[in-house]
Amino acid sequence: MSDTKPRGGNEQVSIIVPTYNESQNILSILKSIEENLPKNSPVETIVVDDNSPDGTGNIVEEYIKTVKKATGYTIGVIRRKAKEGLSSAILKGIEGSKGQTIIVMDSDRSHPPDIIPKMVDTLANSECDIVVASRYVKGGSVSGWSVKRKLISKVATKIAQQGLGVGQKDPLSGFFAFKRNILDGLKLDAIGYKMLLEILVKTKGVRVKEIPYTFTNRMQGESKLGTSTVFDYLRSVWKLYRYGALQRKQERRTSIRFLSKAARFYTVGAFGLAVNYLISLLFATGIASFWYLHANIIGIIASMTTNFVLNKTWTFEDRDFTPRRTLIQYGKFVGFSSVGALVQLGLVFYLVENYSLMYPQALILAVIAAAFGNFILNKKWTFKENVWE
Repeated sequence: MSDTKPRGGNEQVSIIVPTYNESQNILSILKSIEENLPKNSPVETIVVDDNSPDGTGNIVEEYIKTVKKATGYTIGVIRRKAKEGLSSAILKGIEGSKGQTIIVMDSDRSHPPDIIPKMVDTLANSECDIVVASRYVKGGSVSGWSVKRKLISKVATKIAQQGLGVGQKDPLSGFFAFKRNILDGLKLDAIGYKMLLEILVKTKGVRVKEIPYTFTNRMQGESKLGTSTVFDYLRSVWKLYRYGALQRKQERRTSIRFLSKAARFYTVGAFGLAVNYLISLLFATGIASFWYLHANIIGIIASMTTNFVLNKTWTFEDRDFTPRRTLIQYGKFVGFSSVGALVQLGLVFYLVENYSLMYPQALILAVIAAAFGNFILNKKWTFKENVWE
């Protein structure tokens, strides 16, 4: 990689592209980046490859040899010895870059390089520190996702917004640009797949602008979304929540305490929605072919249990897990939740049988309706707290 320096008043741009088993996509994305370079700025693209078994790193190295050397543009590759994760790959790329403007994007062609010039221009001219290419602002969209994938994304986004207090509509975007200096003095954990979320949480006060784009689901290669990704995300959210708790003073106003706990309760509820939805579908159309109501009952039991544990430890900060106390609380929690569950089952049956609504859509509406009132009941009777505190 050459030592390209910024020329004139234009800062150098570094584009970080992490890869793992992207041999089918990497050449296409590199060529597209080169066709859409921001004007009047020196640019470097850095591919960070996690020792891809399909030879992605080798393909990049061979491509670099054939590329005509262009003034102000270079391509480099950092090859790591093992698969160490997306966020840590991004950090490695940033450490090896020279640019004062950093752009992070995926290598699977879901992020269109043609908006890179707009991102750079927005960062330079709109007095912001971070530009997020957003799927969820006006004009943004997602192409090629299933209902299940959309639901997972929406739930994960709500968890970030409500649980961590980030105000952006797409805080989990993998396509973003930022000024290098906002990372000065920060220690980034780089857990999981959502580097932007960690940056947003740990750089409170920075100016963020979201611009719309259309996310296109990958056409080639395999998606990296799996169970381990979900658990990495939840582990990251938990660490970021603890980080935020250490940074802010204890809020003593009654109304704020109530709203804070309500937000946590419904964040857990959003997670429970995902558990309920996925387990129900798994038993209805996946590992078994149960009648949809029977599958729904299994999903309800799974979500009740996970919701109880999370609400006890996080929402109401009750760390007393003595068997008798915990069993009594669990019984009350299940009892109150069962009222909502009966509403849910009845509404699912009613919508499917009377309105011919598809089961997945009926399930979403029913779970949302069933959540009403659970917070107040459990706050008052299960965890013995004053309702409005």
